[in-house]
Amino acid sequence: MSDTWLPSSWREKPIAQDVKYPDEKHLATVLSKLSTLPPIVTPQEIERLRYQLGLVQRNEAFLLHAGDCAESFDACTHENISSKIGLILSFSLILVWGARLPVVRVGRIAGQYAKPRSSSFENVGGREVLSFRGDNVNGLDVNDRTPDPERLLRAYFHSTTTLNYLRGLLTSGFASLHHPRDWSLTHVRSPSLRREFETIVDGLSDALDFSRTIGVESNSTSYERGGGRGTLGEVDFYTSHEGLMLAYEEALTREFTSSKKKHYYNTSAHFLWIGDRTRQLTGAHVEYFRGIRNPIGIKVGPSMEAGELSRLLDIVNPDKETGRVTLITRYGARKIDDHLAGHISAVQKSGHPVAWICDPMHGNTLTSSSGLKTRNFGTIIEELTACLRIHNACNSRLGGVSLEFTGELNEEGFSVTECVGGSMELSEEELGLRYQSFCDPRLNFEQSLDVAFLISNHFKQERRNGNKPGSVDGPDVLYSELGGRPQTPNEV
Repeated sequence: MSDTWLPSSWREKPIAQDVKYPDEKHLATVLSKLSTLPPIVTPQEIERLRYQLGLVQRNEAFLLHAGDCAESFDACTHENISSKIGLILSFSLILVWGARLPVVRVGRIAGQYAKPRSSSFENVGGREVLSFRGDNVNGLDVNDRTPDPERLLRAYFHSTTTLNYLRGLLTSGFASLHHPRDWSLTHVRSPSLRREFETIVDGLSDALDFSRTIGVESNSTSYERGGGRGTLGEVDFYTSHEGLMLAYEEALTREFTSSKKKHYYNTSAHFLWIGDRTRQLTGAHVEYFRGIRNPIGIKVGPSMEAGELSRLLDIVNPDKETGRVTLITRYGARKIDDHLAGHISAVQKSGHPVAWICDPMHGNTLTSSSGLKTRNFGTIIEELTACLRIHNACNSRLGGVSLEFTGELNEEGFSVTECVGGSMELSEEELGLRYQSFCDPRLNFEQSLDVAFLISNHFKQERRNGNKPGSVDGPDVLYSELGGRPQTPNEV
């Protein structure tokens, strides 16, 4: 592999998940326009995230990577954005309270419009059509499946609109710790969850009152030394998406000087990841990712060989820089014991600094008897607890989670019904009530907070053990805290 790198170097490599546009001239015009538009995020924000991910690698912070499987242009509304950010803030508050660690918040937001597909075509109503590849490529309607370059421009403007509102929301007091009830309690209908969240809020209020009484001001900590009060005001918040559409990513890659050195930054998002379908060592995506300064994620699934993972790290992070690489494991509850320990061992032997985070969603998707894609809350927890157990056994540590969840509510104020189980014991028969995802099923508000409390309780127990990794509660113990094991949908 050549040491010479340019944002266009990927074009010389074989590309997976490529999109064929019928009008290449139109595409070139759109990409030229994108290359002149202002950056969506700044190098200073990207560097700050790299610093904080370095803390995650040193077990001094916890990473929450969360949001939609794929965003839609239509979902770019102030209600949806506010609900999503409120859920992320609620989840991170629960983690901070239990783990006593800062939480690095990275949303799958403001750019997560593309989706990989296993086939270029799909059958819809007995008709073979081009697969839906996400709103930045084509339409969900079967009559709108021709890839349209103008959708890349629409993706740019929807991303900037989303981030602009997000910045305004978080700098106007929405994230203030003085009123966290506004994030969750109007949405949560589970009595047990409301009680647990109220306990945290009451404790937080007492702590804030005490600090105010004795005149304690917020002091700079090692977490804050990355620069400034926070990327988006009162709290740090970063954006991410899968770096799937390389022509789009190239158009938004700009050269800046940082620490007296010139670097190429992808200014479409703070954090980008390589998917399990596009991580070929000699492929276009790995070639592109190795040259950008952004911190990157790599999805690691059961098809990844241990030696392949080590070689991939050598390519994308040859200097073994901290804060650069996050490994997002996604095996499925039935396969994690066969693969995770070997991957941990390979990385430990390689000497590469990485943050390990668990994606318990993607390996656990199934089809219900009604034909809807779903996920079982119980299986998600099984993979998560197995991940904690295996990391402990390998003298490693889980540094975060990657979840597909939503704070989206319908007009009556009810959460979506896409995954079964959780404290509300959502059954398979209830999936069709408020199934709103056009992509993969997401945890709803209550189910997401269920996961937050389970992780928080794990780290709270660990702190009681003197911050020494100990035994991990099995799924049955965790389910008992939520009112019993969730029902299992039929796998067909």
